[in-house]
Amino acid sequence: MSHAGAPVGGLLVLVDPVARRLDGESVRIAKDVLSAGAAAKICLPDSQEEFARALARRGHRRPVIVGDDRALVRAVGLLHRERGLAEGALSLVPVGPAGSLGLAGALGVPLSAVAAARAVLEGSVRMCDLLVDDSDGVVLRSLRIPPLRAAGAGPPARPSVWSAYRSLVRTLVGPVVGAGGAARLRLRVEADGVVLADADRPVEEVAVTTGEDGGLAEVVVRTGGGGAGSTVSARAKTVSVSGTDFRYRADATMTGPVRRRTWTLHPSAWALTVPR
Repeated sequence: MSHAGAPVGGLLVLVDPVARRLDGESVRIAKDVLSAGAAAKICLPDSQEEFARALARRGHRRPVIVGDDRALVRAVGLLHRERGLAEGALSLVPVGPAGSLGLAGALGVPLSAVAAARAVLEGSVRMCDLLVDDSDGVVLRSLRIPPLRAAGAGPPARPSVWSAYRSLVRTLVGPVVGAGGAARLRLRVEADGVVLADADRPVEEVAVTTGEDGGLAEVVVRTGGGGAGSTVSARAKTVSVSGTDFRYRADATMTGPVRRRTWTLHPSAWALTVPR
């Protein structure tokens, strides 16, 4: 890690609108600490669209996100798509309920507004890997494909011809419902071209995590069926999943359903300020 140093063009402090509504006191503390230690432009967008426009107009200012995990992922995704991640480090002051800050903690960012703001001013730069999927979505830390809910677990959907057709298809080739009531998926999982699981055996879970030492992602696949389950793990740069409709949780956001997705690891693709 390297020392963050004083920001050449100052700071652009982007306060996520959700953080402002949920915890105005922590937002105020973060703004006061950052403004006292550096030239800081405070931006209070009212929507995600305004958030994106303000980030795009940052100039030479170093972006500081005040918000939860979703706000951080949104900022990294926007910078990735505009090819701006290499311009400098990104900073985060976590603000939100404890359940929405798991990613921040895993990345080494203090969960206290005061400590996180001081790390922005005095901390070091940590290079982080990034998973990018074939739709240009990003995963900062972890990806998980959970089991589908068992039939009848949710409120009944309004019947339609299309839903009846999908129900028939899923009955013929869709997920298997295990003894515990969780629907398992028929998926093919490949890590750098090596098959870890195929559609002939139900998959209970797929987990992909960016590596600690850079360059490769950690992949874990749990399968079931036939009365005995198994776990297969691998380290890979590219992970592909295909098969029946599946949803996946990328950091803090659930996405899907999709039938195929490929993630590629980009080593040291973005920088984050953390305490020294």
